[in-house]
Amino acid sequence: MSPTKPPNFLILMADQLTAGALRAYGNRVSRTPHIDALANGGVVFDSFYCNSPLCAPSRFSMMAGRQVSKIGAYDNAAELPAAVPTFAHYLRAAGYQTALSGKMHFCGPDQLHGFEERLTTDIYPADFGWTPDWEHFDVRPGWYHTMDSVTQAGPCTRTNQIDFDDEVVYSARQKLFDMARGRDRRPFCMVVSMTHPHDPYTIPQPYWDRYEGVEIDMPRVRIAPEDLDPHSRRVRHVIGLEQQQPTEAQIRAARRAYYGAISYVDDQIGAMQRALAEARFAEDTIVMVIADHGDMLGERGLWFKMSFFEPACRIPLIVNAPGRFSPRRVGAAASLVDLLPTLCELAGTAPAPATPLCGRSLVPELRGVGGSDEVIGEFMGEGAIAPLVMIRRGRQKFVHSPVDPDQLYDLVADPLEQRNLATDAAHADTVRAFRAEVARRWDLAAVHADVIASQRRRHLVYAALRKGRFQPWDHQPVRDATRMYIRNDQELNDLEAMARFPRIGH
Repeated sequence: MSPTKPPNFLILMADQLTAGALRAYGNRVSRTPHIDALANGGVVFDSFYCNSPLCAPSRFSMMAGRQVSKIGAYDNAAELPAAVPTFAHYLRAAGYQTALSGKMHFCGPDQLHGFEERLTTDIYPADFGWTPDWEHFDVRPGWYHTMDSVTQAGPCTRTNQIDFDDEVVYSARQKLFDMARGRDRRPFCMVVSMTHPHDPYTIPQPYWDRYEGVEIDMPRVRIAPEDLDPHSRRVRHVIGLEQQQPTEAQIRAARRAYYGAISYVDDQIGAMQRALAEARFAEDTIVMVIADHGDMLGERGLWFKMSFFEPACRIPLIVNAPGRFSPRRVGAAASLVDLLPTLCELAGTAPAPATPLCGRSLVPELRGVGGSDEVIGEFMGEGAIAPLVMIRRGRQKFVHSPVDPDQLYDLVADPLEQRNLATDAAHADTVRAFRAEVARRWDLAAVHADVIASQRRRHLVYAALRKGRFQPWDHQPVRDATRMYIRNDQELNDLEAMARFPRIGH
């Protein structure tokens, strides 16, 4: 790989993949040989986080390099404004092909946000139907997670998510071969975004069987519901834990299926790597493995995400480009908002100064020459009734909401976050300093008011648009059969020669 030639980017994204479930991050249960190989030959970020532990807000902050409160991308039915530049816009302006295969959970009529081509539709709806309602928090949304995902965990033949991810990877591999045979010599940025290992925790039998006889690790932190912090108790309400309390056998089955789903993702990553090599792009491509957020997996009695505890917000970042970066581990904290400036620097371009970013380039960390050590997080989705913010710096994590007691954890001395130091007199100065920083960074009352106003607008718009003829915003992939395979607008021998890869004599 030439350090002076703009590299290709292949960004392999999993949904709801917590870092602690991977061998690259110390797990000893999961079976992920392809991810392991990428980690062994790449740069592994040990303290990498999402900026908002929910699908759409996390992805929008990653795409835009900005915190969700800066762009109004509060929840899973929030619209990412079309005027917000994303890394796809910046790379495309710098001469890149940009393609997305799979999930990005874009809401609203703009379903591309800078991507030149979108190979599949999304697995989730693009309208405002999943808008939360902080003003009626006691009413559980019928469209959200339930504990059925846990109590019904186990093997299957097919699922909605398998159907989707099989298409995602097939389409992405085909696109690699199409680019290899095409005349467009621009570098590319391709995002391949799978929906596994997101719940429901069910996976085809072969992946379930990979863990036959394997001792499945169980949650390490058990806390009675009445002893949980207020936000965690609200999360229990919104996911329906009062209605269904899983048994130990169901918890073990859910975690086993989750590991099976990770192995499925690993197989798809292996397929993408093979296609990259077969298309002769491997030497010029930087491969990244990331996720949008993690999964509590029963820790503290909680499931899914919506929390700033480590299992829900700490995610993998593995960057593999042996020709550019020597294998190493990075201990300093970083997050998804850092992806945009990193990609831009690696591509040799720079974001427009008119669009301030919240992230910073991770190229110094990739090269082993320093960097920063800070993550800022925000959560305004389901399970909240007021903004929840997080500052992770050094060994400390501070979580604040105007309606809840503060939380302060020492992640070195207490990696499982079992001792809240915010009420410890010995840490009173630290808490005061963090609270002062929160006040400088955010006007939380104004953010709260904007969240409520946004929810009200979207509820009104969605209700109105469902009356009469409904015009969906869901992405419709273009597939022109008149340009596929063998057609009479081209000589057969010429067509066959162009479709063969590698071509004769090359």
